Amino acid sequence: MKKIVSLFASIALGAVVMSSPAFAADKGTVGIAMPTKSSARWIDDGNNIVKQLQAAGYDTDLQYGDDDIPNQLSQIENMVTKGDKVLVIAAIDGTTLSDVLKQAHDAGIKVISYDRLIRNSPFVDYYATFDNFKVGVLQADSIVDKLGLKDGKGPFNIELFGGSPDDNNAYFFYNGAMSVLKPYIDSKKLIVRSGQMGMDKVGTLRWDPATAQARMDNLLSAYYTDAKVNAVLSPYDGLSIGIISSLKGVGYGTKDMPMPIISGQDAEIPSVKSILAGEQYSTIFKDTRELAKVTVGMVNALMEGKTPEVNDTKTYNNGVKVVPSYLLNPVLVTKDNVQKVLVDSGYYKADQLK
Repeated sequence: MKKIVSLFASIALGAVVMSSPAFAADKGTVGIAMPTKSSARWIDDGNNIVKQLQAAGYDTDLQYGDDDIPNQLSQIENMVTKGDKVLVIAAIDGTTLSDVLKQAHDAGIKVISYDRLIRNSPFVDYYATFDNFKVGVLQADSIVDKLGLKDGKGPFNIELFGGSPDDNNAYFFYNGAMSVLKPYIDSKKLIVRSGQMGMDKVGTLRWDPATAQARMDNLLSAYYTDAKVNAVLSPYDGLSIGIISSLKGVGYGTKDMPMPIISGQDAEIPSVKSILAGEQYSTIFKDTRELAKVTVGMVNALMEGKTPEVNDTKTYNNGVKVVPSYLLNPVLVTKDNVQKVLVDSGYYKADQLK
């Protein structure tokens, strides 16, 4: 009888152990390739995906490419070699991954393009991102509204900055913004004194703040010695910080020379502080927690042999195929709604913005 009781106790204990998180977590490894740690936003992305995937029972392999294309390629190749079950990739250059994605496909590994669309490959299974065209629309709307262009005010001088030409999203941001700004440029209510328009002229390789600052220096010295710039379309907070540094260097940000209306994106802490200080005017908040949630949902569906949820099957043609996508909504942030959008939502603590 004692042996029988002991046997049942052992079985019960084994059942408890096998249902514990440590044993339930053996669903396989998800490889996560992020582009860089130079932007706080990508650190948040990586952390949120890892946290949610591990909570769902997966092992994770998070790698940052340090904005070095061969480095990221090597990292992804290692993930394929190790047999990671799914790859989540935010590409440094979305045109350079064709060969490694074929290796992944041949090994039966599914690929989720994360935030930045991977181009020129049929082996991108799904795409999780924000409505990138709308990001540009919101950035431009913030400039139009603050300048009072809809009320007939103007003309105003504006300069345009674009994102990295090797990032597919940069074109969506720019095109979205120009869908709003171009009618005012055509009607001469907005004047681009430099004449520099189009991504081939305004793009900023690798989203580099120093490059943006140097270009703004050049614009100011060449076109604004006898005029003031009233607005700057900036697609990303890091560029906005560089642009503001340039403007401050020639006296903007004072009573006599107010700071232009400057947009941004990603709601990074330095830029949110800049908004609260009255320098940068706006940014775009993209909740990385929600993007991670969508991505984890895709991973779960793929691992269970199901079809992931998408809400867009038309917009994102990567040059070879239209990639089924899930688009999240971006949110415009100005000084007026920092508290509600960023603090009350729990994304930041109030102390982080002081």
